[in-house]
Amino acid sequence: MQPNSTATREPEGNQMEEKGSDEKTVKYYRLSEVEEHNSFKSTWIIVNYKVYDVTKFLEEHPGGEEVLREQAGGDATESFEDVGHSTDAREMASTLLIGELHPDDRHKINKIPESLVTTVHETTSWWSNWLIPALAAAIVMLMYRIYRAEEA
Repeated sequence: MQPNSTATREPEGNQMEEKGSDEKTVKYYRLSEVEEHNSFKSTWIIVNYKVYDVTKFLEEHPGGEEVLREQAGGDATESFEDVGHSTDAREMASTLLIGELHPDDRHKINKIPESLVTTVHETTSWWSNWLIPALAAAIVMLMYRIYRAEEA
């Protein structure tokens, strides 16, 4: 925060509030705190760095509660955007907003786990990509013709 800034921050344990010039309070939550809310009693998700308490919405969710439970305690941005939620759904989501992810934790949810990263090596040539399936098809066709010839 710049010394000249009009916003002030007040720490509250793991949470932090920021009051801007419009006096609207933004509550910040640490990622570790959001991760703890992954049960039926308390279900929080993160969408675009905003933290939502979807506990009371679990049973009402049109896609079923499992969809939300799978994302509980973590970043649901990709899943939320992939579905293509309507304007009404986005407005409804705003009623479940409880705060934002702390700025220091935002980089943690952008990282792709290394186990999911695959490096493609150009070890096969282009012909093997079509030659092997073509040979397999030829063998199947030959076997079919032999089978048909034995029936006759």
